[in-house]
Amino acid sequence: MCHSHRRTNGSGPSIRAQPVSDWGTDLQQASDAPKQWTSISVFFPCHNEEENVEQVIDNALEHLPAVADDFEVLIVNDGSADDTAVRARAIAENDSRVRVVSHPTNLGYGRALRTGFESATGDLIFCADGDGQFSLADLPQVVNALDDHGFVLGYRINRADPFYRRLNAWLWGLSVRVLLGFRVRDLDCGFKLYRREAVPVEDFISGRGAAISAELIARALRGGFSFTQVGVTHYPRQAGVQSGNSPKVILNSFLDIIQLWRGLRSS
Repeated sequence: MCHSHRRTNGSGPSIRAQPVSDWGTDLQQASDAPKQWTSISVFFPCHNEEENVEQVIDNALEHLPAVADDFEVLIVNDGSADDTAVRARAIAENDSRVRVVSHPTNLGYGRALRTGFESATGDLIFCADGDGQFSLADLPQVVNALDDHGFVLGYRINRADPFYRRLNAWLWGLSVRVLLGFRVRDLDCGFKLYRREAVPVEDFISGRGAAISAELIARALRGGFSFTQVGVTHYPRQAGVQSGNSPKVILNSFLDIIQLWRGLRSS
């Protein structure tokens, strides 16, 4: 199911979106042949994902030809201590469609996303988590839903995460709604598609944590871009260890969202 929200340019600073119930007409989930775009960059932020990175790349290469004539797959290696970079580079050396960009140390999810957007060359930019919990088999329907929107947000139809992660996500979404004034179905779903012009990377102020997901949406809305939301399949993690819900990461994210709130109010 796909839900859309449109916003036109305005003179005020508000970025408030409509409540879920007012998002508008449900659109039929894309089932026609996927639209072909000139170029798309797909990137995956990875930290200690040596057991998943090869499968993630293979999955992307399998499904991207249906989406664009020209595409690239970027692995953003965020200072992994394992062989994530080694395994990704082994593929890149034999396939020019794959690139690896590495941070010398772990800079956090927020900086990994910024690096991905800065490194991407396509007209469309898609990002997904590098843990193998998504399949790009869902990407064609997301691309089809873009239409004249600025970006498309995926939401997990059946979130395959433990209860404590789902509770933290709900509390985080509530905090963003109160501070930034917009509401989406699944704020931190790592399955997002943007037009290049909808991502003003040079203006980002978020640091290490997950606040960058909120900042991406807030800045695109302030830029007058509309969005739609598409349900995607979320698979259980098969290997590796989740790190996004550590107390340090959660604290950094809340500090970032307060900084973002102040920055948007003053701009």
